[in-house]
Amino acid sequence: MHHSHEALDRTGGTERSGLLTPLRDRDFRLLWSGMCLSLIGDGAFLVALAWQVFALSGGPAAMSYVGIAMTVPTIVFLLVGGVASDRFDRGWILVLADLGRALAVALMAGLTLGGYAAVWPLVALSALYGAGAAFHAPAFDAMVPEVLAGTRLAQANALDQLVRPLALRLAGPALGGVVVGVGGAGAVFALDTASFVVAAGCVLRMRTPVRVAVVSDAGAVSVIADLREGWRFVRRHAWLWATFVSAAFAYLLFMGPVEVLLPWIVKDALHGSAFDLGLVFAAGGLASMACAVALGRRGLPRRSVTFMLVVWTLATVAVAGYGAATAIWQLMVASAIFNGFETAGTIVWATLKQREVPGELLGRVSSLDWLISIGLLPLSFALTGPVSAAIGARATLIGAGLLGAAVTFAALYVPGMRSIERPGPRRVAAWTAPPTT
Repeated sequence: MHHSHEALDRTGGTERSGLLTPLRDRDFRLLWSGMCLSLIGDGAFLVALAWQVFALSGGPAAMSYVGIAMTVPTIVFLLVGGVASDRFDRGWILVLADLGRALAVALMAGLTLGGYAAVWPLVALSALYGAGAAFHAPAFDAMVPEVLAGTRLAQANALDQLVRPLALRLAGPALGGVVVGVGGAGAVFALDTASFVVAAGCVLRMRTPVRVAVVSDAGAVSVIADLREGWRFVRRHAWLWATFVSAAFAYLLFMGPVEVLLPWIVKDALHGSAFDLGLVFAAGGLASMACAVALGRRGLPRRSVTFMLVVWTLATVAVAGYGAATAIWQLMVASAIFNGFETAGTIVWATLKQREVPGELLGRVSSLDWLISIGLLPLSFALTGPVSAAIGARATLIGAGLLGAAVTFAALYVPGMRSIERPGPRRVAAWTAPPTT
Protein backbone atom coordinates (compact mmCIF):
# COMPACT_ATOMS: atom_id res chain seq x y z
CA MET A 1 0.00 0.00 0.00
CA HIS A 2 1.39 3.43 -0.95
CA HIS A 3 0.93 6.33 1.44
CA SER A 4 -0.06 9.72 0.09
CA HIS A 5 1.11 13.11 1.34
CA GLU A 6 -1.92 14.91 -0.08
CA ALA A 7 -3.68 15.16 3.26
CA LEU A 8 -0.53 16.33 5.02
CA ASP A 9 -0.53 19.55 3.03
CA ARG A 10 -3.65 20.77 4.83
CA THR A 11 -3.90 22.12 8.34
CA GLY A 12 -4.31 19.19 10.68
CA GLY A 13 -3.30 16.70 7.99
CA THR A 14 -6.66 14.99 7.70
CA GLU A 15 -10.23 15.25 6.52
CA ARG A 16 -12.61 16.91 8.96
CA SER A 17 -15.50 14.77 7.84
CA GLY A 18 -16.60 13.43 11.21
CA LEU A 19 -15.35 10.94 13.73
CA LEU A 20 -17.63 8.12 12.52
CA THR A 21 -16.68 8.36 8.85
CA PRO A 22 -14.40 5.27 8.90
CA LEU A 23 -17.37 3.12 9.98
CA ARG A 24 -18.83 3.47 6.48
CA ASP A 25 -16.26 0.89 5.40
CA ARG A 26 -17.61 -2.62 6.04
CA ASP A 27 -14.25 -4.24 6.80
CA PHE A 28 -13.20 -1.52 9.20
CA ARG A 29 -16.61 -1.73 10.87
CA LEU A 30 -16.12 -5.46 11.47
CA LEU A 31 -12.54 -4.97 12.69
CA TRP A 32 -13.68 -2.16 14.97
CA SER A 33 -16.68 -4.11 16.32
CA GLY A 34 -14.57 -7.11 17.22
CA MET A 35 -12.04 -4.88 18.93
CA CYS A 36 -14.79 -3.19 20.94
CA LEU A 37 -16.15 -6.46 22.30
CA SER A 38 -12.69 -7.78 23.06
CA LEU A 39 -11.68 -4.61 24.88
CA ILE A 40 -14.81 -4.65 27.04
CA GLY A 41 -13.94 -8.21 28.02
CA ASP A 42 -10.35 -7.21 28.72
CA GLY A 43 -11.40 -4.26 30.86
CA ALA A 44 -13.44 -6.58 33.01
CA PHE A 45 -10.65 -9.19 32.95
CA LEU A 46 -7.98 -6.80 34.27
CA VAL A 47 -10.11 -5.82 37.26
CA ALA A 48 -10.96 -9.45 38.00
CA LEU A 49 -7.37 -10.64 37.61
CA ALA A 50 -5.99 -7.96 39.92
CA TRP A 51 -8.67 -8.62 42.51
CA GLN A 52 -8.19 -12.39 42.32
CA VAL A 53 -4.41 -12.18 42.63
CA PHE A 54 -4.59 -9.80 45.59
CA ALA A 55 -7.19 -12.05 47.24
CA LEU A 56 -4.95 -15.10 46.82
CA SER A 57 -1.68 -13.44 47.82
CA GLY A 58 -2.56 -10.49 50.07
CA GLY A 59 0.20 -8.22 48.69
CA PRO A 60 1.54 -6.48 45.57
CA ALA A 61 4.44 -8.88 44.92
CA ALA A 62 2.25 -11.50 43.22
CA MET A 63 0.78 -8.88 40.89
CA SER A 64 4.34 -8.01 39.90
CA TYR A 65 4.84 -11.65 38.87
CA VAL A 66 1.68 -11.50 36.76
CA GLY A 67 2.90 -8.33 35.07
CA ILE A 68 6.27 -9.93 34.31
CA ALA A 69 4.57 -13.06 32.97
CA MET A 70 2.41 -11.01 30.61
CA THR A 71 5.19 -8.80 29.29
CA VAL A 72 8.13 -11.21 28.83
CA PRO A 73 6.41 -13.45 26.22
CA THR A 74 5.12 -10.34 24.47
CA ILE A 75 8.67 -9.01 24.20
CA VAL A 76 10.11 -12.36 23.11
CA PHE A 77 7.61 -12.89 20.28
CA LEU A 78 7.02 -9.32 19.10
CA LEU A 79 9.62 -9.32 16.34
CA VAL A 80 8.36 -12.65 15.02
CA GLY A 81 4.83 -11.24 15.11
CA GLY A 82 5.93 -8.18 13.16
CA VAL A 83 7.62 -10.23 10.43
CA ALA A 84 4.60 -12.54 10.24
CA SER A 85 2.22 -9.60 9.82
CA ASP A 86 4.29 -8.29 6.87
CA ARG A 87 4.51 -11.72 5.21
CA PHE A 88 1.15 -13.34 5.73
CA ASP A 89 -2.56 -12.60 5.88
CA ARG A 90 -2.92 -10.17 8.78
CA GLY A 91 -6.52 -11.21 9.30
CA TRP A 92 -5.56 -14.81 10.07
CA ILE A 93 -2.86 -13.62 12.45
CA LEU A 94 -5.48 -11.61 14.35
CA VAL A 95 -7.82 -14.62 14.47
CA LEU A 96 -5.16 -17.00 15.80
CA ALA A 97 -3.96 -14.44 18.36
CA ASP A 98 -7.52 -13.94 19.62
CA LEU A 99 -8.16 -17.67 19.88
CA GLY A 100 -4.88 -18.21 21.72
CA ARG A 101 -5.78 -15.61 24.30
CA ALA A 102 -9.31 -17.06 24.52
CA LEU A 103 -7.75 -20.41 25.46
CA ALA A 104 -5.61 -18.82 28.20
CA VAL A 105 -8.53 -16.96 29.77
CA ALA A 106 -10.84 -19.98 29.44
CA LEU A 107 -8.38 -22.03 31.47
CA MET A 108 -8.32 -19.27 34.11
CA ALA A 109 -12.11 -19.44 34.20
CA GLY A 110 -12.07 -23.22 34.62
CA LEU A 111 -9.55 -23.12 37.47
CA THR A 112 -11.35 -20.32 39.29
CA LEU A 113 -14.89 -21.65 38.90
CA GLY A 114 -13.69 -25.13 39.83
CA GLY A 115 -12.12 -23.87 43.06
CA TYR A 116 -8.52 -24.58 42.00
CA ALA A 117 -7.32 -21.00 41.59
CA ALA A 118 -3.78 -20.25 42.75
CA VAL A 119 -1.26 -17.55 41.96
CA TRP A 120 1.22 -19.60 39.93
CA PRO A 121 -1.30 -21.11 37.46
CA LEU A 122 -2.60 -17.57 36.85
CA VAL A 123 0.97 -16.40 36.26
CA ALA A 124 1.57 -19.21 33.72
CA LEU A 125 -1.65 -18.51 31.84
CA SER A 126 -0.87 -14.80 31.83
CA ALA A 127 2.28 -15.73 29.88
CA LEU A 128 0.17 -17.42 27.18
CA TYR A 129 -2.03 -14.33 27.08
CA GLY A 130 1.05 -12.13 26.58
CA ALA A 131 2.33 -14.31 23.72
CA GLY A 132 -0.96 -13.82 21.87
CA ALA A 133 -0.68 -10.06 22.29
CA ALA A 134 2.76 -10.15 20.61
CA PHE A 135 1.18 -11.30 17.35
CA HIS A 136 -2.02 -9.29 17.63
CA ALA A 137 -0.50 -5.83 18.21
CA PRO A 138 1.66 -5.40 15.07
CA ALA A 139 -0.91 -7.12 12.86
CA PHE A 140 -3.70 -4.82 14.06
CA ASP A 141 -1.53 -1.70 13.64
CA ALA A 142 -0.71 -2.69 10.05
CA MET A 143 -4.26 -3.81 9.23
CA VAL A 144 -5.93 -0.42 9.69
CA PRO A 145 -4.18 1.41 6.79
CA GLU A 146 -4.66 -1.72 4.67
CA VAL A 147 -8.41 -1.34 5.10
CA LEU A 148 -8.86 2.46 5.04
CA ALA A 149 -7.84 5.35 2.80
CA GLY A 150 -5.04 7.51 4.19
CA THR A 151 -7.26 10.56 4.65
CA ARG A 152 -9.40 8.64 7.15
CA LEU A 153 -6.57 7.33 9.31
CA ALA A 154 -6.67 10.16 11.84
CA GLN A 155 -10.42 9.63 12.34
CA ALA A 156 -9.86 5.87 12.60
CA ASN A 157 -7.17 6.31 15.25
CA ALA A 158 -9.30 8.85 17.11
CA LEU A 159 -12.20 6.40 17.00
CA ASP A 160 -9.88 3.65 18.22
CA GLN A 161 -8.76 5.82 21.13
CA LEU A 162 -12.39 6.73 21.85
CA VAL A 163 -13.39 3.09 22.07
CA ARG A 164 -10.36 1.83 23.99
CA PRO A 165 -10.96 3.91 27.12
CA LEU A 166 -14.72 3.50 26.85
CA ALA A 167 -14.36 -0.27 26.73
CA LEU A 168 -11.10 -0.92 28.59
CA ARG A 169 -11.37 1.68 31.36
CA LEU A 170 -15.07 2.52 31.64
CA ALA A 171 -17.56 -0.13 30.50
CA GLY A 172 -15.22 -3.09 31.01
CA PRO A 173 -14.01 -2.24 34.54
CA ALA A 174 -17.52 -1.24 35.62
CA LEU A 175 -18.84 -4.54 34.29
CA GLY A 176 -15.94 -6.38 35.90
CA GLY A 177 -16.55 -4.81 39.29
CA VAL A 178 -20.24 -5.77 39.19
CA VAL A 179 -19.67 -9.32 37.92
CA VAL A 180 -16.86 -9.99 40.42
CA GLY A 181 -19.23 -8.91 43.19
CA VAL A 182 -22.06 -11.11 41.92
CA GLY A 183 -20.41 -14.15 40.33
CA GLY A 184 -16.74 -13.94 41.22
CA ALA A 185 -13.64 -13.57 39.09
CA GLY A 186 -14.30 -16.85 37.25
CA ALA A 187 -17.45 -15.46 35.68
CA VAL A 188 -15.47 -12.48 34.35
CA PHE A 189 -12.83 -14.79 32.86
CA ALA A 190 -15.57 -16.73 31.07
CA LEU A 191 -16.99 -13.46 29.74
CA ASP A 192 -13.61 -12.40 28.36
CA THR A 193 -13.19 -15.78 26.68
CA ALA A 194 -16.43 -15.25 24.78
CA SER A 195 -15.37 -11.75 23.73
CA PHE A 196 -12.19 -13.10 22.09
CA VAL A 197 -14.15 -15.73 20.19
CA VAL A 198 -16.59 -13.13 18.87
CA ALA A 199 -13.71 -10.82 17.88
CA ALA A 200 -12.12 -13.65 15.87
CA GLY A 201 -15.45 -14.25 14.14
CA CYS A 202 -15.69 -10.59 13.12
CA VAL A 203 -12.26 -10.71 11.49
CA LEU A 204 -13.18 -13.89 9.62
CA ARG A 205 -16.09 -12.04 7.99
CA MET A 206 -13.86 -9.31 6.55
CA ARG A 207 -13.23 -9.16 2.79
CA THR A 208 -9.74 -7.65 2.86
CA PRO A 209 -7.62 -9.46 0.23
CA VAL A 210 -5.39 -12.23 1.50
CA ARG A 211 -1.75 -11.23 1.74
CA VAL A 212 0.91 -13.55 0.37
CA ALA A 213 4.46 -13.91 1.65
CA VAL A 214 6.55 -10.78 1.24
CA VAL A 215 10.14 -11.17 0.06
CA SER A 216 12.76 -8.79 1.38
CA ASP A 217 14.83 -6.49 -0.85
CA ALA A 218 17.68 -9.02 -1.12
CA GLY A 219 15.35 -11.81 -2.23
CA ALA A 220 15.80 -13.67 1.05
CA VAL A 221 12.95 -14.93 3.12
CA SER A 222 14.74 -15.24 6.47
CA VAL A 223 13.30 -13.56 9.51
CA ILE A 224 16.66 -11.95 10.24
CA ALA A 225 16.83 -10.32 6.80
CA ASP A 226 13.33 -8.93 7.17
CA LEU A 227 14.09 -7.57 10.63
CA ARG A 228 17.25 -5.88 9.41
CA GLU A 229 15.29 -4.16 6.66
CA GLY A 230 12.81 -2.80 9.19
CA TRP A 231 15.58 -1.65 11.53
CA ARG A 232 17.42 0.17 8.71
CA PHE A 233 14.29 2.19 8.07
CA VAL A 234 13.83 3.02 11.75
CA ARG A 235 17.39 4.16 12.39
CA ARG A 236 17.22 6.62 9.47
CA HIS A 237 14.34 8.51 11.11
CA ALA A 238 14.97 10.18 14.48
CA TRP A 239 11.26 10.68 15.12
CA LEU A 240 10.92 6.89 15.17
CA TRP A 241 13.94 5.64 17.09
CA ALA A 242 14.06 8.51 19.59
CA THR A 243 10.38 8.03 20.43
CA PHE A 244 10.96 4.29 20.88
CA VAL A 245 13.89 4.88 23.25
CA SER A 246 12.26 7.63 25.31
CA ALA A 247 9.13 5.50 25.71
CA ALA A 248 11.24 2.55 26.85
CA PHE A 249 12.81 4.49 29.72
CA ALA A 250 9.60 6.31 30.63
CA TYR A 251 7.73 3.00 30.83
CA LEU A 252 10.57 1.53 32.89
CA LEU A 253 10.03 4.32 35.39
CA PHE A 254 6.26 4.48 35.69
CA MET A 255 4.45 1.51 34.13
CA GLY A 256 5.27 -1.08 36.80
CA PRO A 257 4.44 1.29 39.69
CA VAL A 258 1.11 2.28 38.11
CA GLU A 259 0.00 -1.28 37.28
CA VAL A 260 1.10 -2.78 40.59
CA LEU A 261 0.62 0.01 43.12
CA LEU A 262 -2.57 1.74 41.95
CA PRO A 263 -4.80 -1.24 42.88
CA TRP A 264 -2.90 -1.46 46.20
CA ILE A 265 -3.48 2.27 46.89
CA VAL A 266 -7.21 1.80 46.30
CA LYS A 267 -7.58 -1.43 48.25
CA ASP A 268 -5.19 -1.05 51.19
CA ALA A 269 -4.18 2.60 51.57
CA LEU A 270 -7.64 4.07 50.92
CA HIS A 271 -9.68 0.96 51.93
CA GLY A 272 -11.66 1.06 48.71
CA SER A 273 -13.54 -1.67 46.87
CA ALA A 274 -13.38 -3.22 43.40
CA PHE A 275 -16.06 -0.73 42.41
CA ASP A 276 -13.82 2.15 43.53
CA LEU A 277 -10.98 0.79 41.38
CA GLY A 278 -13.43 0.67 38.50
CA LEU A 279 -14.32 4.32 39.13
CA VAL A 280 -10.66 5.34 38.92
CA PHE A 281 -10.31 3.51 35.60
CA ALA A 282 -13.61 4.98 34.42
CA ALA A 283 -12.48 8.57 35.09
CA GLY A 284 -9.48 7.97 32.88
CA GLY A 285 -11.72 6.44 30.25
CA LEU A 286 -14.03 9.45 30.12
CA ALA A 287 -11.09 11.82 29.73
CA SER A 288 -9.61 9.66 26.98
CA MET A 289 -12.92 9.69 25.13
CA ALA A 290 -13.14 13.48 25.32
CA CYS A 291 -9.63 13.88 23.89
CA ALA A 292 -10.32 11.35 21.14
CA VAL A 293 -13.48 13.18 20.06
CA ALA A 294 -11.67 16.53 20.07
CA LEU A 295 -8.78 15.29 17.92
CA GLY A 296 -11.11 13.35 15.62
CA ARG A 297 -12.97 16.57 14.82
CA ARG A 298 -9.97 18.88 14.66
CA GLY A 299 -7.44 16.65 12.91
CA LEU A 300 -3.75 16.38 13.65
CA PRO A 301 -1.84 19.43 14.86
CA ARG A 302 0.70 20.75 12.36
CA ARG A 303 3.57 20.46 14.88
CA SER A 304 2.64 16.87 15.49
CA VAL A 305 5.81 15.55 17.16
CA THR A 306 6.05 18.54 19.50
CA PHE A 307 2.39 18.20 20.46
CA MET A 308 2.76 14.45 21.03
CA LEU A 309 5.75 14.69 23.37
CA VAL A 310 4.38 17.65 25.32
CA VAL A 311 1.05 15.94 26.08
CA TRP A 312 2.84 12.71 26.95
CA THR A 313 5.05 14.67 29.37
CA LEU A 314 1.98 16.14 31.07
CA ALA A 315 0.40 12.69 31.24
CA THR A 316 3.45 11.25 32.98
CA VAL A 317 3.54 14.07 35.52
CA ALA A 318 0.01 13.00 36.48
CA VAL A 319 1.38 9.62 37.64
CA ALA A 320 2.80 11.49 40.62
CA GLY A 321 -0.79 12.40 41.47
CA TYR A 322 -1.53 8.74 42.18
CA GLY A 323 1.09 8.81 44.91
CA ALA A 324 -0.08 12.12 46.36
CA ALA A 325 -3.80 11.26 46.42
CA THR A 326 -5.51 10.82 49.77
CA ALA A 327 -9.04 10.12 48.47
CA ILE A 328 -10.65 8.16 45.66
CA TRP A 329 -11.81 11.32 43.88
CA GLN A 330 -8.21 12.56 43.75
CA LEU A 331 -7.14 9.30 42.13
CA MET A 332 -9.95 9.83 39.61
CA VAL A 333 -8.63 13.31 38.75
CA ALA A 334 -5.09 12.00 38.30
CA SER A 335 -6.41 9.16 36.16
CA ALA A 336 -8.34 11.60 33.98
CA ILE A 337 -5.27 13.78 33.39
CA PHE A 338 -3.01 10.83 32.73
CA ASN A 339 -5.30 9.00 30.33
CA GLY A 340 -6.61 12.07 28.52
CA PHE A 341 -3.18 13.37 27.57
CA GLU A 342 -1.87 9.86 26.89
CA THR A 343 -4.69 9.32 24.41
CA ALA A 344 -4.07 12.61 22.60
CA GLY A 345 -0.42 11.71 22.04
CA THR A 346 -1.23 8.14 21.01
CA ILE A 347 -3.64 9.26 18.27
CA VAL A 348 -0.97 11.49 16.75
CA TRP A 349 1.69 8.77 17.05
CA ALA A 350 -0.41 6.03 15.45
CA THR A 351 -1.40 8.26 12.53
CA LEU A 352 2.19 9.37 11.92
CA LYS A 353 3.36 5.76 11.74
CA GLN A 354 0.58 4.70 9.41
CA ARG A 355 1.20 7.62 7.03
CA GLU A 356 4.97 7.89 7.10
CA VAL A 357 6.00 4.22 7.20
CA PRO A 358 5.58 2.26 3.94
CA GLY A 359 2.89 -0.39 4.14
CA GLU A 360 5.31 -3.23 3.35
CA LEU A 361 7.34 -2.32 6.46
CA LEU A 362 4.59 -1.26 8.85
CA GLY A 363 4.25 -4.59 10.65
CA ARG A 364 7.98 -4.75 11.37
CA VAL A 365 8.21 -1.10 12.40
CA SER A 366 5.21 -1.56 14.70
CA SER A 367 6.77 -4.65 16.24
CA LEU A 368 10.02 -2.73 16.84
CA ASP A 369 7.95 0.06 18.37
CA TRP A 370 6.27 -2.35 20.75
CA LEU A 371 9.47 -4.28 21.48
CA ILE A 372 11.67 -1.28 22.31
CA SER A 373 8.92 0.64 24.10
CA ILE A 374 7.96 -2.22 26.42
CA GLY A 375 11.30 -4.03 26.46
CA LEU A 376 12.10 -2.84 29.97
CA LEU A 377 8.64 -3.52 31.42
CA PRO A 378 9.65 -6.80 33.10
CA LEU A 379 12.40 -4.89 34.90
CA SER A 380 9.87 -2.19 35.82
CA PHE A 381 7.57 -4.79 37.39
CA ALA A 382 10.49 -6.54 39.06
CA LEU A 383 11.79 -3.32 40.62
CA THR A 384 8.42 -2.04 41.80
CA GLY A 385 8.17 -4.48 44.71
CA PRO A 386 11.58 -3.84 46.32
CA VAL A 387 11.57 -0.10 45.58
CA SER A 388 8.10 0.39 47.07
CA ALA A 389 9.12 -1.71 50.07
CA ALA A 390 12.16 0.50 50.60
CA ILE A 391 10.67 3.98 50.11
CA GLY A 392 6.91 3.35 50.19
CA ALA A 393 4.25 3.04 47.50
CA ARG A 394 3.42 6.73 47.44
CA ALA A 395 7.02 7.90 47.09
CA THR A 396 7.56 5.33 44.34
CA LEU A 397 4.64 6.68 42.31
CA ILE A 398 5.66 10.31 42.80
CA GLY A 399 9.26 9.64 41.79
CA ALA A 400 8.18 7.54 38.81
CA GLY A 401 5.93 10.29 37.49
CA LEU A 402 8.46 13.10 37.78
CA LEU A 403 11.43 11.17 36.38
CA GLY A 404 9.34 9.67 33.58
CA ALA A 405 8.14 13.12 32.55
CA ALA A 406 11.71 14.42 32.39
CA VAL A 407 12.78 11.54 30.12
CA THR A 408 9.80 12.09 27.80
CA PHE A 409 10.33 15.83 27.45
CA ALA A 410 14.07 15.39 26.79
CA ALA A 411 13.27 13.52 23.55
CA LEU A 412 12.21 16.83 21.99
CA TYR A 413 15.86 17.88 21.87
CA VAL A 414 17.20 14.87 19.96
CA PRO A 415 18.71 16.17 16.67
CA GLY A 416 16.31 15.61 13.79
CA MET A 417 13.40 14.71 16.08
CA ARG A 418 11.11 17.40 14.67
CA SER A 419 12.23 17.27 11.03
CA ILE A 420 8.98 15.54 10.13
CA GLU A 421 7.12 18.74 11.04
CA ARG A 422 8.69 20.64 8.15
CA PRO A 423 6.43 21.21 5.14
CA GLY A 424 6.98 19.38 1.88
CA PRO A 425 7.57 15.74 0.89
CA ARG A 426 9.53 13.77 3.47
CA ARG A 427 9.90 10.36 1.86
CA VAL A 428 9.14 8.40 -1.30
CA ALA A 429 6.02 6.28 -1.30
CA ALA A 430 7.82 2.98 -1.84
CA TRP A 431 10.73 2.11 0.43
CA THR A 432 13.99 1.01 -1.10
CA ALA A 433 16.45 -0.18 1.49
CA PRO A 434 20.02 1.06 1.21
CA PRO A 435 22.59 -1.58 0.23
CA THR A 436 24.12 -3.47 3.11
CA THR A 437 27.84 -3.32 3.69
